[in-house]
Amino acid sequence: MRAAVVGTLGQPPSLTDHPDPVPAEGWSVVRVAAAPVVPLDLLCASGTSYFGAPPVPYVPGVQGVGVVEQSAVVAPGTRVFFATSAGMTAGDGSFAERCAVPDADLVPLPDDVPDTVVAALGLSGVAAWMALTWRARMQPGERVLVLGAGGAVGQIAIGAARALEASRVTAVCRSEQSRRRALAAGADEVVIPTGNVDELTARLGEVTGGEVDVVIDPVFGTAATAASRLLAPGGRLVNLGGASGDEATFSSSVLRGRSANVLGYTNNSLTPEQRAEALTEVLRHAAAGRIAVAHETVGLPDVAAAWQRQAAGEIAGRLVLTI
Repeated sequence: MRAAVVGTLGQPPSLTDHPDPVPAEGWSVVRVAAAPVVPLDLLCASGTSYFGAPPVPYVPGVQGVGVVEQSAVVAPGTRVFFATSAGMTAGDGSFAERCAVPDADLVPLPDDVPDTVVAALGLSGVAAWMALTWRARMQPGERVLVLGAGGAVGQIAIGAARALEASRVTAVCRSEQSRRRALAAGADEVVIPTGNVDELTARLGEVTGGEVDVVIDPVFGTAATAASRLLAPGGRLVNLGGASGDEATFSSSVLRGRSANVLGYTNNSLTPEQRAEALTEVLRHAAAGRIAVAHETVGLPDVAAAWQRQAAGEIAGRLVLTI
């Protein structure tokens, strides 16, 4: 079969022939239709992730969409979303014509959301939805601030907050192009950071009225520092990434005085059932037009260029490989 294969850690994958997967007991084979290129793919293939260096060669791709070909639990021909552990453990992922998938990681899909849209939403949609519902326990009428709002998780979080009946959604992103994406996703107002953390805090205070109940934070760094200063009594900041750095500064008096919470989130903490339920909810709202993410499709032969664009941040939301 054709597959994108990482032969050297730290280098983009290349298109080549690769052995077809042979399913073991408890596994199914999926013919892949679409798979997104996400930061986790690049992190794992760098050999420097906290999962350790994966054995090479291997096929990357931690998620995908396709049709079941062989399975003991799902009827062949069923359209599914699936997650993989490619790059985190030994084994191949979704950047190939076929992929072996644990039965528990198959999520049957509705017919009203196209393959490429499902792939673009995917685990980013799960993360945004669960950060709001499971970790932040967001309630209708609460005020939400989304950092990194021009990226995939940020765009989805804006739409998800709207679907969950936030009273106001404010966004922070770095560029005019990101600002347009955040507004299209449903943000009431977008702040582009200029200057230092105190200036960002003041600007956010102006547009939010001085308080927010929930912060969704895929970036950390100074944006998280500024956002934490605006947490209302009982407010929650949920961090699910460090795109702007691995450190932020929080005030003890603010956190204690407002009984505020700083919470971590990772999809790896979810059970397969939680992941399936979250994705199903995201796709239900996507079908109704309430949740969307900007995305671009790229053919599998162009995987190396797509990989390099993701590494350089030269994307508008999500790059999706069509297989």
